[in-house]
Amino acid sequence: MTTYDIAVIGGDGTGPEVTREALKVAEVAAQKFGFQINWHPYNLGGERYLKTGEVLPDSVVTELRQFKAIYLGAIGHPQVKPGILEKGILLRLRFELEQYINLRPVKLYRAVDCPLKDKGPEHIDFVVVRENNEGLYCGAGGFLFKGLPGEVAVQESINTRRGVDRCLKYAFELAQKRRAGQPWQGLKPEDVAAGKTAQLTMVGKTNVLTYAFDLWDRAFHAMGPKYPPVKLDYAHVDATCMWFVKNPEWFDVIVTDNLFGDIITDLAAMIQGGLGVAAGGNINPEGSSMFEPMGGSAPKYTGQNVINPLAAINAAGMMLDFLGEAKAGATIEAAVIQIINTKIQSLAAGKMGYGTKEVGDLVAAAL
Repeated sequence: MTTYDIAVIGGDGTGPEVTREALKVAEVAAQKFGFQINWHPYNLGGERYLKTGEVLPDSVVTELRQFKAIYLGAIGHPQVKPGILEKGILLRLRFELEQYINLRPVKLYRAVDCPLKDKGPEHIDFVVVRENNEGLYCGAGGFLFKGLPGEVAVQESINTRRGVDRCLKYAFELAQKRRAGQPWQGLKPEDVAAGKTAQLTMVGKTNVLTYAFDLWDRAFHAMGPKYPPVKLDYAHVDATCMWFVKNPEWFDVIVTDNLFGDIITDLAAMIQGGLGVAAGGNINPEGSSMFEPMGGSAPKYTGQNVINPLAAINAAGMMLDFLGEAKAGATIEAAVIQIINTKIQSLAAGKMGYGTKEVGDLVAAAL
């Protein structure tokens, strides 16, 4: 029997609550599809920082590097200054473990959950591939005359050909897999049979950010001929935000830089039904990857059994798919879709008609 060792960081606020439900569902999937999971919990987050002053010890980073997959519940504590945990845990792991892809499937499961007029599940089904190790989030820059009237702040966007190429390669390969009807979020068999060609849209700002996105644009078009089934497309980031609202059905796979990816995936989460279902992965295809719900720690709901665990459960499905258990990942998503369309009143916290634990039980039973 195949066994997977997975690190677990429950984190802060409602993180441990949604993590518990995600792991519960993953265990059922393991039993159903004949593999085993060994969970390895790590106490990282706001409570540890407040008690010990430690954010992420070097020894823990070394240990986490040994796991192919890390499951993260949430990071963020109301008594800890913003940025300390986010930079010290999330960004540090993304950078030091070279999780250079942020993968965000965007799929609407039920029309009533979408705030867009006349849009249903057939209109919203795309994937955003965000470069996750470069750009403005590298932290390059500094201050001159800080605190004085003539203060200057400089923040630099770092883009390397190596970093751009490896992100584009991942995106092209994903688009090609979707063309063949394979995970993640592959095209429907009837679409493939009809000859639908996958599309990869590069999102940037070539008319203003003429250095960084000149590099992206040249690399994009240089790589394109290697993937003939994939149609190349381009959109400015501001136009992308507009088309997400007006015509989300135009998108298939999107590739973009770190900052723009961060922004457009929040908008994408809203059109797919909200943070209650939005999940993502920080991917190193050759190393250790980390999967998480997008909703954050939501500390005001801690301990109330009202937070929606479906995003966390979707993250577990993505993780199993990444580990090679594609059927388990797809079946988890199918169970989530079934429960949303037959049981859940609303995806908002406290309005589901069931508690956090009960929703986890429903998905586990459906699975």
